[in-house]
Amino acid sequence: MSTPKTDLSSLNTKQQEAVVCQDNRVLVLAGAGSGKTKTLLQKIIYLIEEKGVSPSSILAITFTKNATNEMIDRLIMAADTSGSYEQILFSKSYSKPEKDQERYRQQKKYKWIDALTIRTFHSFCYGVLRTDGVKQFDNQFKIIGDEKKQEEDEWSKYIAPETVFEVFHKLIIEQCEDNQYLLSLKRYVLDYLVDKIHIPKNDVLQPKDGKFFTTLDGTRVRSKSEQFIADWLYRHSIKYQYEPLLKAIDFDFRPDFYIPEANLYLEHVSDKSFPTADKEKQFEKGKLLFVKTYDSMTHDSALFNHTLDKIIKNRLPANYHKNVSLSFQEEFNGYLEYIKDFVQQIMRITDMIKVENQSTEDVLEKARKDQHERIRNFYELAIPIVDEYMRYTVNKSYLDFNDLIATCASLYKNHDDILKKYKAKYQYILVDEFQDVNNLQVDLIKLMLTEQTQLFCVGDDWQSIYGFRGSNVDYIIDFEKHFPNSNIIKLDQNYRSTQNIVGASNEVIKHNKFKIEKSIHSHKKSEHKIVVYSGSTEQENVDFCFKKVNELFSEGLHPDDILFLYRRSKMFYNYFSKFKKKDIKVQGKTIHASKGLEAKAVFIVGLTEGHGGFPDIWLEDRIFQVIKTANRDLLLEEERRLFYVALTRAKEKLYLITEKGNESSFLKEIPETYTIKTSESMKLNDADAINCKNCNAQLEKLWIACPYCGEKV
Repeated sequence: MSTPKTDLSSLNTKQQEAVVCQDNRVLVLAGAGSGKTKTLLQKIIYLIEEKGVSPSSILAITFTKNATNEMIDRLIMAADTSGSYEQILFSKSYSKPEKDQERYRQQKKYKWIDALTIRTFHSFCYGVLRTDGVKQFDNQFKIIGDEKKQEEDEWSKYIAPETVFEVFHKLIIEQCEDNQYLLSLKRYVLDYLVDKIHIPKNDVLQPKDGKFFTTLDGTRVRSKSEQFIADWLYRHSIKYQYEPLLKAIDFDFRPDFYIPEANLYLEHVSDKSFPTADKEKQFEKGKLLFVKTYDSMTHDSALFNHTLDKIIKNRLPANYHKNVSLSFQEEFNGYLEYIKDFVQQIMRITDMIKVENQSTEDVLEKARKDQHERIRNFYELAIPIVDEYMRYTVNKSYLDFNDLIATCASLYKNHDDILKKYKAKYQYILVDEFQDVNNLQVDLIKLMLTEQTQLFCVGDDWQSIYGFRGSNVDYIIDFEKHFPNSNIIKLDQNYRSTQNIVGASNEVIKHNKFKIEKSIHSHKKSEHKIVVYSGSTEQENVDFCFKKVNELFSEGLHPDDILFLYRRSKMFYNYFSKFKKKDIKVQGKTIHASKGLEAKAVFIVGLTEGHGGFPDIWLEDRIFQVIKTANRDLLLEEERRLFYVALTRAKEKLYLITEKGNESSFLKEIPETYTIKTSESMKLNDADAINCKNCNAQLEKLWIACPYCGEKV
């Protein structure tokens, strides 16, 4: 089957420039809705049809399986002159497995499509390691993921019998066979996950009895130094009573500790203690054995350990048992949810260590210098588990998704014969969504390049929204630094959205400093301004959206034409509940999940300021800053890019839903010329807007002529 002819006439000037460009390093900066996939596919067809390039020498890399399938689908549709495949693809009569099967059949039918390598990063590396990776790793490896894969998932048949979480959890239990590790872990869990002693007391619900600290055996005590004493007793398997009632000769009171087997009372004195003179007289009158310890002793833990050893151990029976084996299940009974949190934190730092290409030794050394005890303690507990996890996965022939890329890169670095094979095979490397690449992925790409290889990357720095999972926007913004002698082509025509939507989104992104300057314009005349609705309550907002959705239905829109977007899933709950109750079916997506989607009408809800709103700047736990330092300004810029992505999903109508008096600061970045602001009291209807009778563009009330076509108002 022959390839379709390159149709340059269907491309604008900039798209044509990108398709025919012969430079060896090219970045196509494709603004939202600018036809980047079309340009990428036409590039492939142009290389094969016009330049005589063998399809087998072309590698196209995507980020998701859906993007891969879309690319293959569009190539098949370009080749299939009958149009039958397009009918099957968009028909609701065929199930997903049936469509997948038809895609596979059509791909085999068109030999030039089948000869292309169109893969996700992970899928490509998987193939390399299965085929040629035996020198680097067991080529019968299995993929270990964060969760069990569904049967229809592309990785399901290669998946390991256990998840990443299960392995880490198992390794922690094994590590806890060492009593010292177990008790150190329990101390960390109690202090920082249960009692949260690192958080100011005003921010945490505190017990009214003043007992803020939990000991290793679950007793609540009043001070950190009392906790130290209780833990020392517990570690040495010495039973004790905390604040028992002592019926003395003259009055009753509660000494701090009583150790029955030593028949010893212990009073711990701090600057918060009440005077002890009267108590001491009662001990003397009752001929009771007691000792005093002081808060100042705890400043030197070794000295305090020695002091307790001398005071207590000498008073125990000679045959007293000192060592008792401890059990993970018994020690953490009631705290397993906190262990789950701890495991998830270790999983996160393991991913970060891999993506940032750091060694565990360097991370631990850096953590040991941190000013905070909590951070130092966490890494002392975590790094041995991370090291053991890496040994375990190698031993079991497991690779996680980061390992796939890192191991493939390592194969190339260590085995020149394998690298030469792939350099010779792929003379044309095309990368989609380049703004989402991370350090590992760029390292892999660079290894495969020669001076003759053509690298063709497509992306948009304005839509880089995955920094939280390791992507590095610097690679696209400073493309020329990472890939010298490159040509940058900007696709600046938006084919998706109206002028008001494009204009508003341009103005918002201008507030970012770390970006490439672009001037995106729309060829679609604005029929509607952006509606900014600010209700006094969330219920007002829900009711407004419900009313608008029904109006849109009456105008002929279908549920699939309407998209609700939100920063966090909880923002959509009340909307979903109302629509479900009224049996209305509203596409709801987080903005991250909406990437690549579009709809005729888009509602962005939850546009409030501050905690729980949008922007939602979340400076993560300092634990993660040890590996990668977060910058608040850059986090704000990523939030703004996320807002830009949300705005540019809308094709025709856009509704921004906020709260009166608590509007998101992002809304203030949209010039009023693009918006109509309304609230419940104003009762805005789209009918209130004035439209040009000739071109239907939305007009301002004071205009005497349409600025788009010149028609008099």
